[in-house]
Amino acid sequence: MATPEGPDRDTPVYVISVAAELAGMHAQTLRQYDRLGLVTPSRTRGGGRRYSARDIDRLREVQALSADGVSLAGIHRILGLETQVEAMRNRLVALTAENQALREALGRSPRVFAAGLSGEVVTLRAGTRPRGPASSSALAVWRPQGWPFGD
Repeated sequence: MATPEGPDRDTPVYVISVAAELAGMHAQTLRQYDRLGLVTPSRTRGGGRRYSARDIDRLREVQALSADGVSLAGIHRILGLETQVEAMRNRLVALTAENQALREALGRSPRVFAAGLSGEVVTLRAGTRPRGPASSSALAVWRPQGWPFGD
């Protein structure tokens, strides 16, 4: 999305000749990387390539890996793994926020339920036991699906 300062890092604004110059490569190299799926720019209605600042960074990363002797197949695998790691980081952030919201919704500790002497369900605070004589030493643990406090 464009801001008053200019386009953001994901806005495709650079034509292939400008992107090649910014990345320090030949335009034909960019076309090859596109065919190989290493860097996939956006396309205009007429089919022209448009590169974003993020695409330029990725081109530079491909160039650095290639200079270090990594094959194009190896670079493709590395970039794919980096994308997976970033997706997992984003998912972790989302799950952590969801977990925190669930903890706050429950209060600081989960609710504990027990069966009373006459079979009714009794809500207890965590760490306490039902009062009265126990007719059984059996223990049943129930966790709802998606329980946020681990298994």
